[in-house]
Amino acid sequence: MPSIATPAPPAQAGDRPPRSQKWPDAIWIARHGQSAGNVARDAAEAGGQHLIDIATRDVDVPLSALGQAQAGALSRWFASMDLHVQPQVVLASPYVRALDTARTVADALSGQRRVPVVADERLREKEFGILDRMTVAGIRSMHPALSEQRRHVGKFYFRPPGGESWCDVILRLRSVLDTLTREYVGERVLIVAHQVVVNCFRYLFERMTESEVLALDRAADVPNCGVTLYEFDPAAGHHGKLVLRFANFLAPLEHEGTPVTRAPDVPVAPKP
Repeated sequence: MPSIATPAPPAQAGDRPPRSQKWPDAIWIARHGQSAGNVARDAAEAGGQHLIDIATRDVDVPLSALGQAQAGALSRWFASMDLHVQPQVVLASPYVRALDTARTVADALSGQRRVPVVADERLREKEFGILDRMTVAGIRSMHPALSEQRRHVGKFYFRPPGGESWCDVILRLRSVLDTLTREYVGERVLIVAHQVVVNCFRYLFERMTESEVLALDRAADVPNCGVTLYEFDPAAGHHGKLVLRFANFLAPLEHEGTPVTRAPDVPVAPKP
């Protein structure tokens, strides 16, 4: 059975953070549970369809039944931690699948204290614009010029009409970092968002290059309810900094035997 890793407690719980510290003590970043959109995307790809059969707006796509089970497993993992290392606040994308995952965790943590859930539109899914709800086959068939442009420019900078590039997502996440250093210094923060957002946060926190973050993306999709943890280390750098402890950690699901899923959010685009 996999061990359940938790952040180390502070040296003296309750002390104010050092004056030089500008970051939260811990930042967990989790992808939402499997969504009905992930399921519909798989069915469309398997059937060679051009469009993914989703009647609602992307923002309104709910968790699948498995996604609810994954969120439950994640919530129990966080609740099993000692109180002094549990998240104190949850920041979430306002998309239903992320917000429901976040609320499931917060509800499990609120037995001894209220853990607020703060919806933040800057954590929303990458916007796909004209390519929304299209499969790879659909993009190539209906927008061959855009498919070729994307291949030439690369996904980091390619912006579909009405949508965003990865660079655009990173630009809005930079302001989230300002919020973290202004409002949550010395606290423990859980962020629940989407696959591209998780990878773009890693780009920022780990100071990656374009090629490094795209290699990370090519290596594997971010698993639903996988957890990435950064902790503030006062001995790192000149004034301390956030240090990666683990990435896409799956013990919360594996510990309970909950199936792991890694399907990309829709639409899926070919990796460069």
